[in-house]
Amino acid sequence: MAADLAQLAVGDMAPGQAAAEWQRLAEAVRRANRAYHTEDAPEIADAEYDAMKRRLAEIEARFPALAAGSPTQQVGAPPAEGFARVQHAVRMLSLENAFSEAEVAEFVARVRRYLNLGPDAPLSFTAEPKIDGLSLSLRYEQGRLVQAATRGDGETGENVTANAATISDIPKMLAGAPEILEVRGEVYMRHADFAALNARQAETGGKTFANPRNAAAGSLRQLDAAITAARPLRFFAYSWGAVSEPLASTQLGALRRLADLGFSTNPLTVLCDGAEALLARYRAIEAERATLGYDIDGVVYKVNDLGLQARLGFRSTTPRWAIAHKFPAERAWTRLEAIDIQVGRTGALSPVARLTPVTVGGVVVANATLHNEDYIAGRDSAGRPIREGRDICIGDWVQVYRAGDVIPQIADIDLSRRPGDARPYAFPTRCPECGSEALREEGDSVRRCTGGLACPAQAVEKLKHFVSRAAFDIEGLGAKQIEAFFHDDLLPIRTPADIFTLAERDAAAPPSQRLQTREGWGERSAGNLFRAIEERRRIPLNRLIFALGIRHVGETAASLLAAHYGTWEAFEAAMTAADPAAGEGEKPRGNAEWQDLIAIDGVGPVLATSLVTSFHQPAERAAIDALVAHLEVLPAPRRGASDSPLAGKTVVFTGTLERMTRAEAKARAEALGARVAGSVSARTDYLVAGPGAGSKAARAAELGVTVIDEDAWLALIGG
Repeated sequence: MAADLAQLAVGDMAPGQAAAEWQRLAEAVRRANRAYHTEDAPEIADAEYDAMKRRLAEIEARFPALAAGSPTQQVGAPPAEGFARVQHAVRMLSLENAFSEAEVAEFVARVRRYLNLGPDAPLSFTAEPKIDGLSLSLRYEQGRLVQAATRGDGETGENVTANAATISDIPKMLAGAPEILEVRGEVYMRHADFAALNARQAETGGKTFANPRNAAAGSLRQLDAAITAARPLRFFAYSWGAVSEPLASTQLGALRRLADLGFSTNPLTVLCDGAEALLARYRAIEAERATLGYDIDGVVYKVNDLGLQARLGFRSTTPRWAIAHKFPAERAWTRLEAIDIQVGRTGALSPVARLTPVTVGGVVVANATLHNEDYIAGRDSAGRPIREGRDICIGDWVQVYRAGDVIPQIADIDLSRRPGDARPYAFPTRCPECGSEALREEGDSVRRCTGGLACPAQAVEKLKHFVSRAAFDIEGLGAKQIEAFFHDDLLPIRTPADIFTLAERDAAAPPSQRLQTREGWGERSAGNLFRAIEERRRIPLNRLIFALGIRHVGETAASLLAAHYGTWEAFEAAMTAADPAAGEGEKPRGNAEWQDLIAIDGVGPVLATSLVTSFHQPAERAAIDALVAHLEVLPAPRRGASDSPLAGKTVVFTGTLERMTRAEAKARAEALGARVAGSVSARTDYLVAGPGAGSKAARAAELGVTVIDEDAWLALIGG
C-alpha cells in the first residue's frame, strides 16, 4: 500500500498518531471483509487489503494495546442471510501473508526457532499455488457427502450442500475414506469458462461478472441449486478439518491420499527444503501464472511434517506452520475527476478519488482511497515529502494499482500531464455533512468532525454499527432501514434506545402514520421487525459492548472484556469507577479498577482510556443507560475447565520460560480456564516468573501476589 508505507514510520509514531491511523485502517479492513466474504462484491484490491493488514500489524506490534478488537485477529466475515448456518467442527482460518523474499526467509527461521531446530536440522515444506476462489469445506460420513459449508467467519459458515453437490470435481461418495472426513479446498472458475459464462449472461440480459473469483463465489452461493448446476465451477482440495483417523503423516502424503480418494489436487504442488527452494518454486509458478488457465494470487508454503504442524499450532486467526507468498499488484493510469469527502462513525473525514473508469486485468474501477490530507499534499504526517513532494490535484493523471478485484490505491501522478488550470486541493476544515468545525489534533493524521451525535453522518454510522451482524444483528433493520428511520419525522430512530421503543411508539401513532402504511412496509413486515427487535432485548455481554461503537473496541476486545468482567453490572461499575489519574506523583498508576482494566491481556492504555472516557461523558453515558434499561444482558460464559484449579484465576508470565514457549504457556493456561494478563495488578492470582523477571516480580511482591517458578507452574497444571 504505497500511501501508508510512505507515511510516518511506525517507530517514529506518537501514541495518538498510531491510534488514529489504526482506527482508519481497521474500519477500512472491516468494510473490505464484509464486501469480499459476505457480499461477493469486493470494493478494494487484494494488494491494498493485504497492505492495510500489514500496516495494522506493524502498528499493533509497536503499540500492543491497539491489537484488541483488531481485524487482524479475525477471519473472513459473518455468513450471509438466506442460508442455514453451519458450525465448523474445526475452525477455518486464514493465512499469514508474505510479500518479499526476506519475509519468506524470516518465516522459515521463525518456524525453526519455535521448534528449537538448528539451521542444519532437516525441515521440508510444501509449495502450492494459492487459488483465487471461494473456500469450501466438505464433510463426509461413512464415505457419503453430508454437508458443504463456506468459511464464513471461520467458526460459522453457510450451508451450500445442494449447490456443492452439482460440482463435478466434488465426489458424492468415497471408497476407503475415514469414517469422518472433512475435506477443504477452493471453488474456482477457469478463464475460458468464465468468458463463456459472461457471454451467455450478456446474451440473455443477465448479470455479468467482474472476474472469475466473483463468478465462482456468486455461483456457489445461489439459493437455487439449479443455477449453480448451470455454472462451470471447479474444485481443488488442499486441506482437511475434522477426521476420525489421520490421512497421512505429512502434508504431501495427505494430498496424495485425497487424490486417491477422487479429489482434484493441484499438480504444481511440490516438496521444498528451505527458503531458497521455496523462493525458486515461487518464481517458477509466477512464470507459469499467465498460462495456467485459472487465477492464482500467490504461492502457499506449509510445513510438511504434520507432527511439527501440531507442535507449531495456531495464532488467533492463522496457523504458525503456513504462509501465503503473494504476487505483486498490477498498475494502470487514469484521470482524477473529483475528490469527495466521506464522514465516518468516529467523525473522520476520508477523501475518496473519483476516477475516469479504467480497466485493469478485466476489472473496471472508478474510485480510490486518498487516505488523508497529508497524502494529497505530498507529505507524510510529520511533514516529510512523499512522491518527492508531488501533490495531487483534480485533473491529474494518476497511477492506480490492483491485485484482485478493483483499483482503489493511487500510487503516483504524472506531472507532465497536469492541466494548466490545476490548483492544490483545499481539504475542508468544516464537516460537509453538518457544517461543524473539523479539527486535526496534534499527532493525528486524520481530521475529524467535532459535531459528535449532532452530526447526522456520525449518528447514522453509529446506528448502522449498532445493528450490524456482529452487534445486535436485528433482522429487517439494516443500513438502508436505519438511514430511513433516522430521517423519519414520525417514527424516528436517533439513538439505540429508540429502536426498543419503536413498537410502542408505532402503536400509539394514528393509524395513518403507522409503519405498516409506509412505502415498502406492510402489516407482516412491520410485525416481523417488531418481533426481531423484541428478540434482541436479550443480548450477550460481548455483543453489547461491541455494539456501543466505542473507539478502539472491536469484536475481540469486546470478548476479552466480557470474559474478564462476566456481567454488565460488573463491567459498568468498573468503567464508572476506573480512574487513570488516581495516585500520587507525576505518573500516577491509576486506581485499582484502572489497573485491573489495563492488566487484561490485549487491553492497553489507549483502548482503556477510550472506554473510560465514553462512560464518563454525560451525553454518551445517558445514551448507554437509556439503552440498557430496555435489555436483559446475558453474562459471559466461563471459559476453560470449571474443575481446574486455575478456573477464574488471573495469571501473568514474566521472564524466560525454559521448558515451553510463552505462547504455549498462555494457551495452556487459557484452556484450563485462567485469564492471562499482561501486567500485574491487585487482582492477579499467580505470577509465573522465569529467569530475568524484573519489574513485574517487584510489583507482585509489593501487592502480595503469589509468585511461582516454572517448575511450580508445571506442577500446578499437571505437567
